[in-house]
Amino acid sequence: MSNLHQNALVFDGLIISNWDRSVFEDMRKGGLSGANCTVSVWEDFKGTVANIARMKRLIRDNGDLLALARNTADIEQAKQDGKTAIVLGFQNAHAFEDQLGYIEAFHDMGVRVVQLCYNTQNLIGTGCYERDGGLSGYGHEVVAEMNRVGIMIDLSHVGAKTSDEAIRASKKPVTYSHCLPAGLKKHPRNKSDTQLKFIADQGGFIGVTMFPPFLKRGIDATVEDYVQALDYVVNLVGEDCVGIGTDFTQGYGQAFFDWLTHDKGVHRRLTEFGVVQNPQGIRTIGEMPNLTAAMERARWPARKITKVMGRNWLRVFNEVWSV
Repeated sequence: MSNLHQNALVFDGLIISNWDRSVFEDMRKGGLSGANCTVSVWEDFKGTVANIARMKRLIRDNGDLLALARNTADIEQAKQDGKTAIVLGFQNAHAFEDQLGYIEAFHDMGVRVVQLCYNTQNLIGTGCYERDGGLSGYGHEVVAEMNRVGIMIDLSHVGAKTSDEAIRASKKPVTYSHCLPAGLKKHPRNKSDTQLKFIADQGGFIGVTMFPPFLKRGIDATVEDYVQALDYVVNLVGEDCVGIGTDFTQGYGQAFFDWLTHDKGVHRRLTEFGVVQNPQGIRTIGEMPNLTAAMERARWPARKITKVMGRNWLRVFNEVWSV
């Protein structure tokens, strides 16, 4: 592990792994100071509360490795203590149901990032795999309430029209926490240059993923391909509003992806990912130092590496979470 990686505050904008001690040990091995960890996708309010309770239990049981983060100071503290700060996040606002008051309740529980939709339509708006009807009336109320309590709005799996309207409606920076540029590969989940520029121009933030189906070379990709994708976005919008959002799915098999990619209507398949294999050199969270090393090989200055590896995330979180 290079000195640069060791000293950097490393923050991953999206991990949806099979939470257990082996994953947390790998976070430590990778020098991860913090991560936005998914605790809800398709679960309703009750199921999500159960997931949060389980995650908090895991944080207590693995207190030598983890800390719960409710603010950026908690992430800084975790870095100092040699721990990983867990930020509770949702990949779907389904758990809000039709109750605006649940948003503050979840904030009280520690939730700090919520994606408005996951792939398809819900009460708030539309995902990226369906014809996009835009942000609903209730969706506008949700955006305002998330702004008020200090939960970051995520638009990674959200349709272009709903995203555009959410970016315009939000008084605080929003994010594509884990996306890739359509300029490198055409895919419903990838964002066009216009979309990437628009979110950045409005003060928003872009986390770049390395999820293989969305990468130019798919499962043949290497850590260098991931750095190339990061550079593409940096060259488009500048180095201040780009970070990493790996979308690690460590510890999960095919059954998980079948559940993840289901759609409304029993047994409807939304999309097929095929083989999911992360880029060579960064197959596991523990290999995170290889990413910094690849940035160094690509002649990135230390300033740019430190920003993209985590400092940028902290700055934008501070803006959103401070109420």
